[in-house]
Amino acid sequence: MKARPQTFHSSDPAAISQIKNDAMAVTDGTLVISTIKWSKAVIVEQLLTAAHDRLVTIADNAPLVDAARLLLAGTDLVVVCGSRGAMVGVITKTDVVARISACQGAACTTAAASVMSLDVLSCAPCDPLQEVWSKMKARGLKNIPVGDADGRPLGVLTARDVLGFLLKDVEVEESLLRDYVMGVGYH
Repeated sequence: MKARPQTFHSSDPAAISQIKNDAMAVTDGTLVISTIKWSKAVIVEQLLTAAHDRLVTIADNAPLVDAARLLLAGTDLVVVCGSRGAMVGVITKTDVVARISACQGAACTTAAASVMSLDVLSCAPCDPLQEVWSKMKARGLKNIPVGDADGRPLGVLTARDVLGFLLKDVEVEESLLRDYVMGVGYH
């Protein structure tokens, strides 16, 4: 259920205190403040095109050397998929280096699944970007896979993508606040 917006006249000083935290729109001198935060309105789906372009997958039974080649080609994260196409893990350069540094003989031909990280943090297209950023920051992740409801990978978001989009959102909010306070930009 969507919250009903509050309406104030643009000269109302009480409205100014709410502007910084709430989304707003101004029409004909009337300021409308909704209870939806700017950062909550920004969702992963808005970055899905770039995330999809960055998606690199490998089958869980593929040899680790194939994952290493994909990582060497410039990707930071390889999503490992099971036989039904759902994400079952991820492999990073750190995972490959750790395995190869202890590699001897036949151990070098190990399957990708034996090296992948199983504790995968992923997100969905409908997830708020601010929450995704908080989770990435808490776990120290540079990348996060985006998956559909069935766990199939849709893309890979980078910390740069997420933070860049959130910073643009803050810049827009600050610009609107500055314009409102100065009385500029409303026709």
